[in-house]
Amino acid sequence: MKKEYQGLNVYDALQERFEYLFREFDHIYVSFSGGKDSGVLLNLLMDFKKANYPKRTVGIFHQDFEAQYSLTTEYVERTFQQRQGEAELYWVCLPMATRTALSSYEMFWYPWDDKRQESWVRPMPKHDFVIHLGRPFHHYRYRMHQEDLAKQFGRFYKEEHGNGKTVCLLGMRADESLQRYSGFLNKKYGYKGECWISKQFKDVWCASPLYDWSVSDVWAANYKFNYDYNKLYDLYYKAGLTPEQMRVASPFNDYSKDSLNLYRVIDPEIWTKLVGRVRGANFGAIYGRTKAMGYRNITLPQGHTWKSYTQFLLATLPRKLRKQYIEKFKTSIEFWHKTGGGLSEQTIQELLEHGYDIRRNGVSNYTLDKKTRVVFRGKIPDNTDNIKSTKDIPSWKRMCFCILKNDHMCRFMGFGLSRTEQRRIETIRKRYLDFINEQNG
Repeated sequence: MKKEYQGLNVYDALQERFEYLFREFDHIYVSFSGGKDSGVLLNLLMDFKKANYPKRTVGIFHQDFEAQYSLTTEYVERTFQQRQGEAELYWVCLPMATRTALSSYEMFWYPWDDKRQESWVRPMPKHDFVIHLGRPFHHYRYRMHQEDLAKQFGRFYKEEHGNGKTVCLLGMRADESLQRYSGFLNKKYGYKGECWISKQFKDVWCASPLYDWSVSDVWAANYKFNYDYNKLYDLYYKAGLTPEQMRVASPFNDYSKDSLNLYRVIDPEIWTKLVGRVRGANFGAIYGRTKAMGYRNITLPQGHTWKSYTQFLLATLPRKLRKQYIEKFKTSIEFWHKTGGGLSEQTIQELLEHGYDIRRNGVSNYTLDKKTRVVFRGKIPDNTDNIKSTKDIPSWKRMCFCILKNDHMCRFMGFGLSRTEQRRIETIRKRYLDFINEQNG
């Protein structure tokens, strides 16, 4: 989808979106992580509510992942204390399956694990609005996946408020990543054609009203309106990080492992507890940006091909994790043998010039510009280092990198970002067909 610039600044556009949300939805709550985006979204929403809908109720949902900087916890505490009496508060501290990219032996760790309370990174907050295992919300299942917990909370919030259309506001911006940008592309599947509002369940939606803001817009708003923010960003700045590198997230996921070493400098007390909390934390901090975790150019061990090295690494993994990698690899190999991926003409010519046994197989439905599908008739290449125009072609080297990076979902090979990908693919047609029929009456 081509970007279209309007004669309206992002602040005024946001005010129009807030007005739209308050008119269209019966119940509104904000998913507040403690980061800059959700923080400025919450503050702007509360200002709008106070000025235009003072009698409406707004909720604040914080999904606490236990392992975080002390400054993040302090900011969340300040925000919840400030908003008492102005909003409904839900601070969720429940055991949930959270992905870790630090270990080849553990795919998940469990914040607030009741079986490892002695290892918690910090004590559980003690407030009346904290939701814990002693009093979980309806629809919570023990150790459910973190994504499912967030979604089911929306269903709970709707039911708690007598049903009606409910929307969760997210501080997501399109310029954060290509994946997030692509997530806003399909307007026709949004709420009444709005690309920034997507459906979760019946009468439960998610909205990203900041979707067209830049990181500079966020900090400009904080400055202009003198909003409180997470002072961790000040330390990030002093540590030399660019604004785009400053992330407030679980320290063990794919996006944070490269900066895990900052914990040792910024928050040494928390760091000592992180080391004992999740297997591989110390290793990840030391080697997270080296060949050891697939970050730099990796050289093959002597006597190995990329295929044999991949098979060797698979043999060292626990059975469950090994099986998941093998299933992903088989799916990829079968796809490139039978269906084929969309490649540019430049890449196709490059492959032919280097002697790869390929054939054209129609037009790809997975690419916006309808590239030609290419099938590999021979064996999957060991590596494709001689192809310079793209990295999006199959090889055993790409598979090997997934293992070395602890990339359990094989994102590096182009697989989906969610564990529910296959389920969504199977139900997406029915879901949106029902939605379209509903809109058409």
